[in-house]
Amino acid sequence: MDIKKNASLKISCLGCNILLLFMGFGLVEQSSCCPKYCSCEHLSVNCTGRDLENFPMGIPMDTRQVILSHNNLTYLPSVDLNLLIDLVYLDCSYNFLGDSLESTFIALPLVYLDLSHNNITKITSSTFYLLTNLVVLKLSDNPNLEEIEKDSFANNSGLRQLDLSRTALTYIDLSTISQLPSLRTLGLSSNPWDCYCPMKELLEWVRESNVYFLDEDNVTCSTPLHLHGLLLKDTEKHIRLMCFTNLYERDYIFLMLVGFVIFGSGTVVAWLTGVCIVIYDRLCGHSEDDENEVDDEPLPPPKPKKKDDSEI
Repeated sequence: MDIKKNASLKISCLGCNILLLFMGFGLVEQSSCCPKYCSCEHLSVNCTGRDLENFPMGIPMDTRQVILSHNNLTYLPSVDLNLLIDLVYLDCSYNFLGDSLESTFIALPLVYLDLSHNNITKITSSTFYLLTNLVVLKLSDNPNLEEIEKDSFANNSGLRQLDLSRTALTYIDLSTISQLPSLRTLGLSSNPWDCYCPMKELLEWVRESNVYFLDEDNVTCSTPLHLHGLLLKDTEKHIRLMCFTNLYERDYIFLMLVGFVIFGSGTVVAWLTGVCIVIYDRLCGHSEDDENEVDDEPLPPPKPKKKDDSEI
């Protein structure tokens, strides 16, 4: 009995070893597979310049770096992307990604995200809300990026480098960037900034901040015309003049014209009022004088009474 039992145990163990061996081969094959047209090395997948129109399938789940730059991607599939639970580096620069980024980044521990040179037009408060580990974010060279909502980076407190250069931004709320406690590098260059009063606080922050500005010599105003090309950090005097008086030369001329019109109108109205009073007084005065003259005429003497015949 013991011999048979030992033999059956050996056969069972041999079967388990064979099963584990096949499972090991399966795991090795899964972890070593690489998407078509891409190169894979040391937990990194590089698909640069492959004219890809779709997100590559079959990326190993333990991948930590994915490079998809210089392709024709128009969107990132949220499900496939968020299966890469160890992904910390994602480069999607030089593609055609638009506003389909909402709810794209959900369960990713991304530290580095490059979305430069795309067709993004708007960043909302939910676009990067779940990327709490983000340290570097590049949004430069999105020529149609016109709006970044207030508090778009409110949940990215670890962000150290943010590049918004060469976009269509004309305004950004100060709290969007000033409340990033770890921010060290900021790119705002070559944007058509509107240096009007709503930008006053941001301009002051740029002048006083210790943040390093990328390409600082090109962080300039686009409008108004008399500030065009002036560095944001040099606008203090002009902004103070604009925002405290808040009047231009044409405004003073307009106010003078309004005052003259009001004064002239008041003078004409007062003159007409005086004329009307005089005419009314004369008309009413003549009628009262006539009444007084009638009242002053003497009453006729009473007629004598006739004597009765009895008195005669």
